[in-house]
Amino acid sequence: MSDKVLLFKKPYVFWFIGIFILYLILSILISGFYNTIPLIVIYASTISWFKLGASLLLTIVIGLLVSANAVYFYVRYKGRKKCKEGGIVVGAGTIGGFVVGVCPLCVTGIFPLILSLAGISFSFASLPFQGLEIQALIVLLLGVGLWMINRR
Repeated sequence: MSDKVLLFKKPYVFWFIGIFILYLILSILISGFYNTIPLIVIYASTISWFKLGASLLLTIVIGLLVSANAVYFYVRYKGRKKCKEGGIVVGAGTIGGFVVGVCPLCVTGIFPLILSLAGISFSFASLPFQGLEIQALIVLLLGVGLWMINRR
C-alpha cells in the first residue's frame, strides 16, 4: 500500500479526523478563544477580518498537518522504528501550534501566560504581523516534519 494514500484508508482516516478534531478543541480551550467569539460579534466593525481569517485558516492548516504527521509517524514507527528526528520536529510544531492558539492576536496563548508567571509582559500583538508569522513558521516546521517522516 502506498504511503501517499494511506491517510485515506481505514482506520487511518478515522485517526486523522479524530486527531484533527481533538487538536482544534484543545487549541480553542487552551487559548481561551471561546471567550473571544462573543467579542468578535460585539466589535465586528473594528476587527481586521483579513488577519482573523488568515489566523483561522493557518490554525486549520496546522491542525491538518498535526493530524497527518501523527498518523504518518505512527505508521513509520510501526514499520521501521527509525523516525526519531521527524518525531522531534513534529512534536515541536504541535507544541508551537498550542503556544500560538487559534488567534494569536485575540487570545493569550500558553507562551505569554508562562512568561507572565516570571513577570515578563509579552503579547503576540507586539510582533510585526501580530503572530501570523509564528503560525506560518509552525506550518513550515510541520511541513518539514512531514517530509522527514516520509523520506526513505
